[in-house]
Amino acid sequence: MDVTIITGASEGIGAETARQIARRDRANAALVLAARNVEKLENLAAELRQLGSSVLVVPTDVKVRAACIALIDKAASVFGRIDTLIVNAGMSAHANFAEITPEDLNWMHDLMELNYWGSVWPIHAALPHLAASKGRIVAVSSVAGLIGVPGRTAYSGTKFALSGFCEALRAELEPSGISVTIVYPGVVKTDIRKVGYSASGGALGTSGVREDDMMPVEEAVRLMLEGVQARKREVLMTRQMRFGRWLKLVAPALVDRMALKAIKPEFRPKPIKPPK
Repeated sequence: MDVTIITGASEGIGAETARQIARRDRANAALVLAARNVEKLENLAAELRQLGSSVLVVPTDVKVRAACIALIDKAASVFGRIDTLIVNAGMSAHANFAEITPEDLNWMHDLMELNYWGSVWPIHAALPHLAASKGRIVAVSSVAGLIGVPGRTAYSGTKFALSGFCEALRAELEPSGISVTIVYPGVVKTDIRKVGYSASGGALGTSGVREDDMMPVEEAVRLMLEGVQARKREVLMTRQMRFGRWLKLVAPALVDRMALKAIKPEFRPKPIKPPK
């Protein structure tokens, strides 16, 4: 039985990942679902059990270190091993940095706790178990963790931190036989951008980027799982993304202009007013 832990499993990429693993592996899959929304987790668990998979629901707030440790301990206690840890929990944000008031800046700290530390803590707790199984770590980053996206200063900061951490960790874990795959989704058809932070720290309610060519979540997860199975270092989901990373090296100013054009006009940064 192959044991996979998924954080942020209640919806979006996390929930679809659980579905595709269950459909692929059936009774050979043991899935540990972690998120804060217990009702959504239980509904998903019932769906996965219908496919023959073993499922453990562990309500988890990954911003709390003790909760992350408890998640790993519970999974190892119930199933006796951990083969794959998919750290997917996270939130988006769209706010031009200069438009955030000093009073509202604290939500950026909260975002770092969720998107960065909410992955670091479960990874650290799982290392002995993953070493025993020669397992896999899968970190769901973002195109905003590959290319700095205007209007996404807070979000890009958290995802660059996660990507840099995982790149360094990959080399450290090579002697232990643990693979580290960093996944870079682009604009995927989920609600992550609409429920992300606005400049005031509330829910944005809409997406700040153009969504003309959104990738279906099913396709994004299929590409991710193919990369995970092959123990790829990273999964870049589109040809444009691979080209964009190369272009960033040779023509970074052009990439900046292209990134600005990808933002809806009403969300583009405005000149900062000088002090009175």
